[in-house]
Amino acid sequence: MTDLTRPGAVDGSGVDAGVPAHYGDPMREQRLLGEGLACVDLSHRGVVTITGPDRLTWLHSMTTQDLAGLPPRTSRQSLVLSPKGHVEHDLHIVDDGETTWITVEPGTAPTLIGWLRSMQFMLRVTVEDVSDRYAVLGEPIRAESVPGEPLAWVDPWPGEGLVPAPARGREPYAAYGPIEGHPGGDRAWRELIVARGELAATVGDRPLAGTWAAEALRIHAWEPRLGFETDHRTIAHEVDWLRSAVHLHKGCYRGQETIARVHNLGRPPRRLVLLHLDGSGHALPEAGSPVVAGDREVGRLTSVARHWEDGPVGLAVIKRNTPIDVDLVAGGVAAAQTVVVSA
Repeated sequence: MTDLTRPGAVDGSGVDAGVPAHYGDPMREQRLLGEGLACVDLSHRGVVTITGPDRLTWLHSMTTQDLAGLPPRTSRQSLVLSPKGHVEHDLHIVDDGETTWITVEPGTAPTLIGWLRSMQFMLRVTVEDVSDRYAVLGEPIRAESVPGEPLAWVDPWPGEGLVPAPARGREPYAAYGPIEGHPGGDRAWRELIVARGELAATVGDRPLAGTWAAEALRIHAWEPRLGFETDHRTIAHEVDWLRSAVHLHKGCYRGQETIARVHNLGRPPRRLVLLHLDGSGHALPEAGSPVVAGDREVGRLTSVARHWEDGPVGLAVIKRNTPIDVDLVAGGVAAAQTVVVSA
């Protein structure tokens, strides 16, 4: 079941095809979602399970997050990196005491499962794609699930207990952008994992919002999304994922050398920014459009939306040395930048 059968539902596009982009009134849906009243059909996300007594220590050894001894119904975000430290997968992880549940971006589950199985060796783990049986429902709630309700992954963004990067202490997470006053602190978000046959009942009589609304609030919260703010060259520092998805004091894992080297010795080559776009025209620039400073291309627009209060906004990844006060143009539209990752 997806809510494309509901009155007014308009199919999404790109990786978000197959679930509603909106139900006829995107701004009202966004307002309801921001007020904590609506929920979002995310049943196109992949759902992967891992069972077996070695599941958490195994994941701990391969990914960026501290997962050893993870208590039941406690959420974590973790990344799979390439050997050179480039981001390959974003894992939304929660364990129920017997099974580790992971939700991933649409279309990425088969590749993730192939890699996990190649790393299984003699360990007591079983990896399964259960996307055909389980769906994801997004809710504007920042609370772990309790017994008697569906298991939920709670988004940790923008993180807690942070120090500014590259401060070096025993704090496990570091922020490459602001700590106080971060707009992500006002956005509550979790993903319920629900048997597909129970999705409609779980929604109940709550109003529904489409992915356009969810994306606008994500962009406004400066939160990166795999495949949008990331490409084959992305390192976690560029999009500020060290604040929520990378534990700085855990054991070795693939790509850790890049994480440590950049954090300890330098700055990332690119940085995430929020763009306030000129809304005087009717059309917004498309994601993927070049971002230009003067006659020089400095990056690309990665996500774009109309926010119900702030108007047209977007995220972009630009060269680190781009001046923070320079006038930018994204896809032919004038844009003012707000620093997300410090220059």
